[in-house]
Amino acid sequence: MKNIAVIGAGTMGNGIAHTFAQFDYQVQLIDISEASLKRGIATITKNLDRMLAKEKITQADKQRTLDNITTHTNLQKGVENSSLVIEAATENLDLKLKIFRDLDSFCSKDTLLASNTSSISITQIAAVTSRPEKVIGMHFMNPVPIMKLVEIIKGYNTSQETYNTVKEISEKLNKVPVEVNDYPGFVANRILMPMINEAVETLYNNVAGVQEIDTVMKLGMAHPMGPLQLADFIGLDVCLSILNVMHDGFKNPKYAPCPLLVNMVRAGKLGCKSGEGFYDYSESRRAETVAKMFKN
Repeated sequence: MKNIAVIGAGTMGNGIAHTFAQFDYQVQLIDISEASLKRGIATITKNLDRMLAKEKITQADKQRTLDNITTHTNLQKGVENSSLVIEAATENLDLKLKIFRDLDSFCSKDTLLASNTSSISITQIAAVTSRPEKVIGMHFMNPVPIMKLVEIIKGYNTSQETYNTVKEISEKLNKVPVEVNDYPGFVANRILMPMINEAVETLYNNVAGVQEIDTVMKLGMAHPMGPLQLADFIGLDVCLSILNVMHDGFKNPKYAPCPLLVNMVRAGKLGCKSGEGFYDYSESRRAETVAKMFKN
């Protein structure tokens, strides 16, 4: 299983493509936008250059990784020879269901279909295909080339064979796969997002300022990044989407997003990717923030 397709050239998609390509998989990176593909390849190149500067890879490693990636704007063409397809599109249910319907018709009956969704039900996604036993969740952490964890989510009908294959692939990427069950938010975000939401509530209630809240969590709880800075890095729109999925799925008010978070997303203040969230991110500041994530 050496031919992999990744759908979506954004932060998660290009990170997943980078990681597979670095481990000598042939990767088809797919996006509807040629400009997004160019940005994705540029990001991969910059991240490889950082690794090269730290002598973690050689120039030959960098070139081989880039050579292992081919880009496509045509979904059918991009997935036609893939043994595994990983969807890393926007966290939107309707979009994901459409993609998986298309994949089911475009891909070989033996192709495994995975979603990098951070909260949406794998069972619901699998139900729109004719191969629910071959549909699974592969939730990578950001930044993908650095973070070790992969949450592997089995839907109601996911076969043990599919799980075993994806677990083995994850280990070949030098990741640590962890099996979790298919409930809203899985494990990582079911625990993380309420913490981030509570940090936003703490700010909303004027208990302390942004830097003060983050400093308490970094120095007092040994977190490498404060919850508000982490929310900026994830994307406030993504945080809001995950909270809404959990609130809808569990019908529990403890998952209701803070009004401040809702208003910030409405105002377009999405964090690093928009240039402003809880912190201000000029172009130089954004580069500095990303560089810190890759310092290890």
